Amino acid sequence: MAFKQPCQPEFKPNESQTVMIRSDVRMSLAAYCGICRRKIGTLRSATKTDKSWKDIREIAKVTGSLILGGCVFAAYELLTLKRLLSFDTQVVQQEKLKSYIYLQTASLDPNEYQGLTYQVRKELHRAARKILETNAKIFRWPFQDSVSPFDAEEYESALWLLLKRSQSEDKAVRMQAVQDLASNHFWRDYQYRAAAQASDRRTAIGLARCKDVDLQFFLPPPPLPKSKDMCCLEDELRVLLAALPQTDFDQCVRYFTSLALRESSQTIAAQKGGLWCFGGNGLPYCESLSAVPADTVELFCLQALVQHSKIPTHCDKIESHGGLQLLQKLYQLRKDSAKIQRSIIHIIGNMALDERLHSSIFRAGWVSVLAEVMKSRRIMDSSHAARALANLDRETVREKYPDGVYLLHPQCRSSQPIKADVLFVHGLLGAAFKTWRQQDIEQSAGEKELDAEDDYSECWPKTWLASDCPMLRIISVEYDTHLSDWRTKCPVESYRESIAYRSSELLKKLRAAGIGDRPLIWMSHSMGGLLVKKMLLDASKDPEMDCIVNNTRGIVFYSVPHHGSRLAEYSINVRFLLFPSVEVKELSKDSPALRALNDDFLSFAKDKKFPVLSFAETLTTRVGRMLSLHVVPMESADLGIGELIPVEVSHLNICKPKNKDSFLYQHTLKFIQETLTRDLRN
Repeated sequence: MAFKQPCQPEFKPNESQTVMIRSDVRMSLAAYCGICRRKIGTLRSATKTDKSWKDIREIAKVTGSLILGGCVFAAYELLTLKRLLSFDTQVVQQEKLKSYIYLQTASLDPNEYQGLTYQVRKELHRAARKILETNAKIFRWPFQDSVSPFDAEEYESALWLLLKRSQSEDKAVRMQAVQDLASNHFWRDYQYRAAAQASDRRTAIGLARCKDVDLQFFLPPPPLPKSKDMCCLEDELRVLLAALPQTDFDQCVRYFTSLALRESSQTIAAQKGGLWCFGGNGLPYCESLSAVPADTVELFCLQALVQHSKIPTHCDKIESHGGLQLLQKLYQLRKDSAKIQRSIIHIIGNMALDERLHSSIFRAGWVSVLAEVMKSRRIMDSSHAARALANLDRETVREKYPDGVYLLHPQCRSSQPIKADVLFVHGLLGAAFKTWRQQDIEQSAGEKELDAEDDYSECWPKTWLASDCPMLRIISVEYDTHLSDWRTKCPVESYRESIAYRSSELLKKLRAAGIGDRPLIWMSHSMGGLLVKKMLLDASKDPEMDCIVNNTRGIVFYSVPHHGSRLAEYSINVRFLLFPSVEVKELSKDSPALRALNDDFLSFAKDKKFPVLSFAETLTTRVGRMLSLHVVPMESADLGIGELIPVEVSHLNICKPKNKDSFLYQHTLKFIQETLTRDLRN
């Protein structure tokens, strides 16, 4: 490179100087490039840093918005729930258990769900729900769908509206709300739980008596302290029995109470044997010296409690001494014993006759138990529960069903009007259910296949008759009968076995159950027919019972020994010959009481012009291993009025049709329908 100086001569560097100049230029260029690189690197790092902060700021804005929205929504929900929730600590203290949560529901008048405020709240809930749903999806958090019972969905508001209406002062509104709650099956699990907590006693009982109700509507029984062993539970039963009054009441109650308190299962097995049947409970306790059930002591105690539960003042004592909770504990522990559970429900049904105890029964968790038993396929179990619930339901049931009176139809609440009553009365050694079952017959394999589709009926009045005549109320009664006084039983019970005593006792129970308020047809088998005749004669003499006679539309007799039975003439067993029961004595042909009863009723029935249908057996009945006899001959089954139809069956099967199409059932059904034609039309 050459540099020109105007005032000086031209300078020409030598070779060494040229090399030095070039090296200096290179160093300057390298330094300049290094400085440029540093500047460029610094600019790039600053750009990256600025971009990272921008991203962080954007994420913070989104996250902050979500968190702020969630906090606002949570605060709103807390304020809302604070107004809705209130805990009744007094109830918790009374029960001494924190098993229930009582919700004080806010007003749910439909008018309050209109207007701008409601619409704004609805939109706020929807917006908040969307925010939470989005947040849950982004961060993969669990999301609870049930944000609030007052969320914007109509089906959720409907539940709370129905619960509010179920507690309305208007009875029609209450009943319709309960029916709507039970008939709708689209509620979610949390809604069932909320309804179970918010339902009052009246609503819970109404739901329990609704057909096909979901059991999630009911709170489970409150947990109780567990007994260490069954002996401890037996001691608790004895303590309860000892706390009940032991004087100034029925001698038989006192006898069995003392027996239950005195005996243990070992001494009973060694010393006692016999047959005891209490008050029409359908649970005869049978014991022999060779076989003793393991639950002997519990059954004795429960049967004594059954007798005590028939006395209102004793029911108060049972409740005040924790009997409801003790029975609940025993019920839960002895699920393997149908007899024990049935006896317990029998006691609850008797106690339910006293309206003062309804709240205690509800708090002890019995409504949920009864609702579950109502769904049992065993007719005896479901009928015991139906009786107890009917006695608890004072909303739709005017009548009360005393001990030994069972409602077979309708067992649930129904809009179907009831036009007439049909009453079933069993005979000697019969029962409210087993007497009226379908006939047990031996079939070939081919016949069994043909009948496979037909379900066996444990009680044809409940299944067949209720289906063919849904406007009828069907009732079956039960009372104790014995063939012999040979075995040990209540020493003062003999006077109870007479037809006169049973007539007086049953008339009071039937009147309490509303018999006489509607047109009535009597259905009777064997000795039950004699009891029906005696009750009608006694009712005609009592002004308070005269409505039963006036509303009687007809009577059906199944092999009723109007003129006596051969059963009383034969020695079925030595003990029957030596110690025949009062019932058997009254069935003898030379019985003056039987002759007077038949003569009086015959003239009475002719005067009242009662339609009468009689069936007579034509086959002998096997009694024991060695003897077959014609229990009620044709001439004894003939009352002298009405239609008499011989049927080729034995005495036990005369009231048990083979199937729904059999002549026996169809002719009975025809008689009922024709006799009640005018009443059913009206």
